[in-house]
Amino acid sequence: MSAQIHPMSVVSPEAQLGEGVVIGPFCVVEGNAKIGARTVLRSHVVIGPHTELGEDNEIYPHATLGMGPQDLKFKGAPTRLVVGNRNVIRESCTLHRGTEGGGGITTVGDDNFLMTGAHIAHDCHVGNKNIFANNGTLAGHVEVGNGCSVGAFSAVHQFCRVGDHAFMGGFTVATQDVLPYMKTVGARDTKSYGVNAIGLRRKGFSDAAVDALGRAHRLLYHSGLLKDEALAKVEAELGGIEEVAYLLRFIREAKRGVHRG
Repeated sequence: MSAQIHPMSVVSPEAQLGEGVVIGPFCVVEGNAKIGARTVLRSHVVIGPHTELGEDNEIYPHATLGMGPQDLKFKGAPTRLVVGNRNVIRESCTLHRGTEGGGGITTVGDDNFLMTGAHIAHDCHVGNKNIFANNGTLAGHVEVGNGCSVGAFSAVHQFCRVGDHAFMGGFTVATQDVLPYMKTVGARDTKSYGVNAIGLRRKGFSDAAVDALGRAHRLLYHSGLLKDEALAKVEAELGGIEEVAYLLRFIREAKRGVHRG
């Protein structure tokens, strides 16, 4: 089935539309944008140039994808936004293209759910199956893993990372990396409050993995050990568990530090 374009929308002749794409009223698709099969733009959606959407995405009114970055150094370079498959992007979300200095590309993976007003800034890289609640915001150059929850009105500082399956409570301000698997909450005095046991078990993580992560967190932040001592002890006792090994690697690779317990 060929693409369906409402007569009240404007689509550039350079744009590439996949089979079954539906473009509702009052949408604008600019330049050489690419929209994958069966993706739906409900209405009042703007897709900027150099933007690529995968298949089976659903974009709600007043979302804008692929506008230029909010960076004073940006001078109009043909940087990109690439979005994967099966994402739901709700009303008034904004996803910006990259900058030359930041690698030139912003990426969003598959099966993400972005609620109203979520913002993904330039040069961010977001993985798969993440949930951004209303007005969850990423500054530039942020990395978000897989299976994360970014709470309503939360903000992540530029160049920070959010680890796999991290849970950020509403109104959290993250100025350091957010630990994977853990609950991190705080408007200013942001802290990690231990493993998100209920959430992980709902996702199918084993009791053994959840218990090991909980013990690792206690050793790291409540044992009185120095950082390197605690990391070594966790590695010696629990490092053979995949989730704990990733947690240790995440902490060791942090450039801005992590929000501690």
